[in-house]
Amino acid sequence: MFSLWLVRLNSNDISQFGDGNPGAVNAFKAGGWKIGVPAILLDFLKGAVPVFIIAQIVGITDFRLVAIAIAPVLGHAFPVFLGFRGGKAIATTFGIWAGLTLWQVPIIFGLGLILFKIIIRIKNDAWNTILGMLCVLMFLIIKFNLVLLSIFFLNLIIIVYKHRLELHLKVK
Repeated sequence: MFSLWLVRLNSNDISQFGDGNPGAVNAFKAGGWKIGVPAILLDFLKGAVPVFIIAQIVGITDFRLVAIAIAPVLGHAFPVFLGFRGGKAIATTFGIWAGLTLWQVPIIFGLGLILFKIIIRIKNDAWNTILGMLCVLMFLIIKFNLVLLSIFFLNLIIIVYKHRLELHLKVK
């Protein structure tokens, strides 16, 4: 968990910031941009590099790619050495999709996040993330690749699970 290590270098405890998970957003809160930017970049790269190598260089594009692509997201969200309590895997999600589709899905996901956060002004980041992922789903349905759709649904399940507390509707 890069965020955890980077925040410790700054003599802070990441569990004392935000919701306490060892993810890049809380690294920003704990150490500002000097810790947050490297944390996001490293979390992105831990998804992008292995998936890019396997998918784009080695050329594995069949259903074996599902396990390979989802492994970095699972490892970030449920790290063994932290008692399976990890981050929400958003930067790592961007990374795996960059490894799989280069720029396509990361741009669609990013534009979806911007659309729902800034233009439509949805204040709940969890809902922004889910709605951004639905933009990705529309793209993948058009592309119609069963391997990528399988990766998408597993990725979505992990993201929904990690955001489950924030997704509950508040009743007044």
